[in-house]
Amino acid sequence: MQLSGIIAISGRPGLFKVIAQGKNNVIVESMIDKKRFPAYATERISTLDDISVFTYEEDVKLTDIFAKMLELYPTEAPSHKADMKELEAALAQFLPNWDQDRVYPSDVRKLFQWYNLLIKAGAFEVAANEEAGATKEVKAPKAETKKKATTAAPAAKAAKPAAPKKPTAVKTGSSRGK
Repeated sequence: MQLSGIIAISGRPGLFKVIAQGKNNVIVESMIDKKRFPAYATERISTLDDISVFTYEEDVKLTDIFAKMLELYPTEAPSHKADMKELEAALAQFLPNWDQDRVYPSDVRKLFQWYNLLIKAGAFEVAANEEAGATKEVKAPKAETKKKATTAAPAAKAAKPAAPKKPTAVKTGSSRGK
């Protein structure tokens, strides 16, 4: 599962997709309403690849949690507006050793909200298609790739004209100081 390019901005609801990068900002698109706006360096921005959830043993990356959630809830998880006890019970199904002291109820709600938002946006389907495409490319026979490279190389050399030689500059004496 690949969630690179998807970020969370502190103080703004939902998730955002990075579209372009400017000099002092990044242009992001909201995954909720598809509006674009600049996110500046002064805002607290976190990529979903970097976020982890506290457990009693070691921290678990959010991508691993979403992969487990996808197995249990392929279409939609419980709503983030559901009762907190229901959400905690659902979280315990795919992450039984989560640290209840360090993971706040707002974090649990955000986890389910983000998952449902990504499901609606089709982010998991796109990631699955990209992974399937990557495995198909790896399985391609090596003989075909060499054959294509050898036939394309002479055509590329013949089509490229020789670069004209530039005249060399001749240094002449300066009129200063005379």
